Amino acid sequence: MKQFFYALCAIVLCTGSVFAQGQLSGRLESFGNFFLRDSLIGAANTPQYDHQLYGAEAWLNLNYTLKGFEFRTRFDLFNNSNLLNPQDSYTAQGIGYWYVGKEIDRFKVEAGYLYDQIGSGIIYRAYEERALAIDQALLGLGLQYRLGDNWLVKAFTGRQKQQFDTYKSIIKGLSVEGFIVKGEDKKVFLVPGFGVVNRTLDDGSMQSLVSSLATYRKEDQFSPTYNTYAFSFYNTLTRGAFNWYVEAAYKTRDNLSDPFGERVTLSGDTVVGPTFFQAPGSVLYTSLSYAKKGFGASLEFKRTQNFSFRTRPQESLNRGLVNFLPPMTRVNTYRLTARYAAATQDLGELAYQADVSYKFSKRLRLNVNFSNITDLDNLLLYRELYSELTFKKPRKWTLVGGLQWLQYNQEVYYFKPDAPLLQAVTPYFDYLYKFSRKTSIRFEGQYMKVGKDEKGELHDYGDWVFGLVEFAVAPHWTFTVSDMYNIQPGHNSPVDDQGNKLAIHYPRFDIYYSQGPTRFSLSYVKQVEGIICSGGVCRVEPAFSGVKLSVSSSF
Repeated sequence: MKQFFYALCAIVLCTGSVFAQGQLSGRLESFGNFFLRDSLIGAANTPQYDHQLYGAEAWLNLNYTLKGFEFRTRFDLFNNSNLLNPQDSYTAQGIGYWYVGKEIDRFKVEAGYLYDQIGSGIIYRAYEERALAIDQALLGLGLQYRLGDNWLVKAFTGRQKQQFDTYKSIIKGLSVEGFIVKGEDKKVFLVPGFGVVNRTLDDGSMQSLVSSLATYRKEDQFSPTYNTYAFSFYNTLTRGAFNWYVEAAYKTRDNLSDPFGERVTLSGDTVVGPTFFQAPGSVLYTSLSYAKKGFGASLEFKRTQNFSFRTRPQESLNRGLVNFLPPMTRVNTYRLTARYAAATQDLGELAYQADVSYKFSKRLRLNVNFSNITDLDNLLLYRELYSELTFKKPRKWTLVGGLQWLQYNQEVYYFKPDAPLLQAVTPYFDYLYKFSRKTSIRFEGQYMKVGKDEKGELHDYGDWVFGLVEFAVAPHWTFTVSDMYNIQPGHNSPVDDQGNKLAIHYPRFDIYYSQGPTRFSLSYVKQVEGIICSGGVCRVEPAFSGVKLSVSSSF
């Protein structure tokens, strides 16, 4: 297949007369990290800090269209990279993505690496999120056919991407989506859909699973299944300012893994950790929103039970995911308000979220958000109340101020056994002042106050203060200086040789330069351990100390 693709690219690119008739575009993203060892904050004991000292990642996308054909390819490069595994080093390069597509009347055929989803992604989503080292493209074949003007049928089959290879399990699916207009005034819109996905486990993964189950006591053993099916019904109803989405999904009996499982071995020993079990799964998700004349409100609800859907049950964290579960918390952007983020819990979650915003005038706007997440036994996982007030003088300055209060289950989200429920209150402000149309300065300040555990120690790393100053000269330059200071160290803060907890500064300096579609950045970073998230999918990010470079450009 690769030889065919290379030959096809050579024919298209080397035939000048043909090439001139098409359109070529592309994008480059590259990142370089220079690692400076700092054992005090935990930036140590990995190959990069110990001897490699440098790591890089780069992606070059090329897109070419010719007479209705679409050709896409991407060159991926990893040199001493810690992106896939923060505790290890990965080096490889090659074609990480290619795609060929052609639409013929109502029919479309696609081959290569496919990105797509069914409904909101609950039963199937193939997507990429580079910051979290996620690339879940499906290498295979996709077909689409339009039934009239308002109905679309999709079918696909293939194997999920695994760096420059693929997992061996086969994934296949079908979806039907429509568009219906109702009402005498033709202002009621329905977008219904149905989808089904099947995963067939490969023989190697099955044999590995059977071997693991053989060590379980008889009452915990089960007969693994090769085939699992997931079904989803969904619909969007729009009427004026109202929008209502609902999706219900069911997954047949599947081989699952519980990261916090407890089992007894044949020898009678109790083992705590990843444990295989078998169960069907279900998800109910709905959202209702209203927006009109400066007022907006939305409500969301989701119930999840045993809906881990992976290309093989041996995978964990963000690896091998076939589906995507919508997050049920606000996406926070400030450094301290985003420090404790809630990853979706695919084995059991009961969650709801409410968001209200109101624009009093052109100058004043208020936003309030509340989210609550528990497991199916009503154990609190996450609770947040977030308020934000924006006041501005048009074309001169903008002031944003707010307060976040949250409760956070460290045991579940940080994988820290017996860790107490963290509580934190974080006031913040953001002030932007424009000297002219091209020159501005921005100040940002945040303070996080956390609670204490039973021993009287502050939760996690304790209390924080964060400050930032950003100076911008449009359209080229931006300069940023910030510091995150552990003002009152907590339970997990570093200690000195005498065992005293240390209050440490985590400074950062950034220079950004933009020229048209090209952007350069140079940063010195000292970063505390934490969690980064995107759309409810999260991963633990270790401490970092060093220099970061990046270049991005499009053409």
